[in-house]
Amino acid sequence: MGYTVRKEILGLGVYKAGKPISEVKRELGLEEVIKLASNENPLGCSPKVKVALRELIEETHMYPDASNYELKDALSAKLGVNPDKIFCSTGSDSLIRVICNTFLEHDDEAIMAEITFPRYEASTRLMGGNSVIIPMDNNGLHIEKMVEAITEKTKIIWFCNPNNPTGTIFTKSQFVNVLNRIPNHVLIIMDEAYIEYVTSEEFPNSLEFLDDYPNMIILRTFSKAYGLASLRCGYGIASEELTSYFNRVIGPFDVNLYAQKAAVAALKDEEFLKLVLETNVSGKEYLYEQFKLMKLPYIETNANFVMVNTKIDDKEVFDKLLRKGIIVRPGHLLGMPGWLRVTIGTEKQNKLFIKILSESL
Repeated sequence: MGYTVRKEILGLGVYKAGKPISEVKRELGLEEVIKLASNENPLGCSPKVKVALRELIEETHMYPDASNYELKDALSAKLGVNPDKIFCSTGSDSLIRVICNTFLEHDDEAIMAEITFPRYEASTRLMGGNSVIIPMDNNGLHIEKMVEAITEKTKIIWFCNPNNPTGTIFTKSQFVNVLNRIPNHVLIIMDEAYIEYVTSEEFPNSLEFLDDYPNMIILRTFSKAYGLASLRCGYGIASEELTSYFNRVIGPFDVNLYAQKAAVAALKDEEFLKLVLETNVSGKEYLYEQFKLMKLPYIETNANFVMVNTKIDDKEVFDKLLRKGIIVRPGHLLGMPGWLRVTIGTEKQNKLFIKILSESL
């Protein structure tokens, strides 16, 4: 073969997503399967979204609006930011890659937590950059140590808040204590994919800091609380200068027509979002209660998932749950062997998960 593949590609592994329901049904011959592995919204999406999608059938042959005008306008109204500070693409995964493509060069450094969203490291390595991994602090990001690790080679510092997969947060006071120690040449990435689920009053509102810190970038998504995971729609908020750079890298039609219209409709349905958050809180409290009864350590979460320590081989527990039609995320894939990450489901799903987990242990 005459072609040569970049060495950065050869060093990358394939991201292992949660098993899809159809695959589990085929493999194990099951008729009913519950997926609590990928932090999808168990209530689905808003009824208003479904109406909007049906109305688009006759426009399937048309290209989407390359400027994402309506979506940016709706986000601008909701967030109180200038539309020129908003950039959109196919989910947070794509935005992470766009940021790395835009700024990272060979041997540049990116700082991230030891247990966090794996796409930071993959996208850094793809550009020939070096990942600086900082150990966790009681299952949370040790942002003090992360900032202390900054060097002249540092280009990016990744703050996942709430953190995936632990569900922990750092507070506003903790953030303020380190913010002024981050030099201007370092991009501060606030990955807030789960922000809608946050219940802590100490959570920092990153939008308040945006004007004073032009090196800050906020990432959010419609995949989780809004239930649009299959449509792939994420957005970022940054200075107009940074946004202009990202828009040169993002493809002109990255956010498809259905995703744009669905996202706009989702933003209009505040009642549905309220129901989603209420369901998440009640489900979280139920799981906490059951884990305590089972004497299983768990990590309190500000997201729509909980990490629970099975005290035994997570692969074994994962397999037992899988054979009973429950898909969760085994901890060894997340750097936390012995743990499971379980998405908070509906009341019925949560009760069935606890029943099968109890039997499996």
